[in-house]
Amino acid sequence: MSEHQPATWDIDQTHPQYHDDLVVGLSGLQDQEIGLSFIELGLIRNIQLEDGKVKVTMVLTTPFCPYGPEMISDTQKTVEKIMELPTTVELSTDFWSPAMMDPELNDSDWGLFP
Repeated sequence: MSEHQPATWDIDQTHPQYHDDLVVGLSGLQDQEIGLSFIELGLIRNIQLEDGKVKVTMVLTTPFCPYGPEMISDTQKTVEKIMELPTTVELSTDFWSPAMMDPELNDSDWGLFP
């Protein structure tokens, strides 16, 4: 998956019935420094369900985000609550960019970039 596009989740193909609940749940989590949700920012890069376990791949807006551990924990707890299955969160080696946001949510007036 290219880092320069909105995320596509494997779970949408294998278990699409979870999509809306995951979007709603993860939209409630915000990057505390930027004030936008994990979904708006495109931080959740993939969600996979295999063998009764959920694996979430995410990125942080900066490699040394001071809220990183909390964001990872909040993601794990939120997905585990929705899915009612053991959940792990792995950080992607990709660097976050505004191109990861949904094009409908990528507004040049939101303050980070000219």
